[in-house]
Amino acid sequence: MKINSKYKNILLEFICFLYILLFIYAALSKLLVLDEFKIQIGQSPMFTSFAGIMGWVIPCLEILIALLLIIPRFKLLGLFASFNLMVMFTAYIFVILNFSDNVPCSCGGVIEKLGWTEHLIFNIVFVILAAIGILIINGQKNHTTLKYASS
Repeated sequence: MKINSKYKNILLEFICFLYILLFIYAALSKLLVLDEFKIQIGQSPMFTSFAGIMGWVIPCLEILIALLLIIPRFKLLGLFASFNLMVMFTAYIFVILNFSDNVPCSCGGVIEKLGWTEHLIFNIVFVILAAIGILIINGQKNHTTLKYASS
């Protein structure tokens, strides 16, 4: 089944919009309660030593990725970064849930209210959305390359 390129572009923009909204919201939520966020990160057995730096790196990285998604030239890079960051967040949740006694939540805002299973599903959905966005852009690039190569 072929999907019209107009609908692919709409889907791509929607995916980018969702990620921009997610990352800006999450970053601001963390930065507004930065000391609390650092404490929560420090409670994680994986990041105890790096809590101070991670408290700044994570929200700044989320903002940077959101900016990449806004700039058309860097959209693909932004989607790859989104995909990778969400895979890392998802893997972190999986590891914490399955191999840790202490399960701290260092998420911000409304996302913090999700249960761990819901949070895992939420992250997996966003990983899939980033993969779809990457496939759409790569499909457009391949189509353009083939179009000019056959001329």
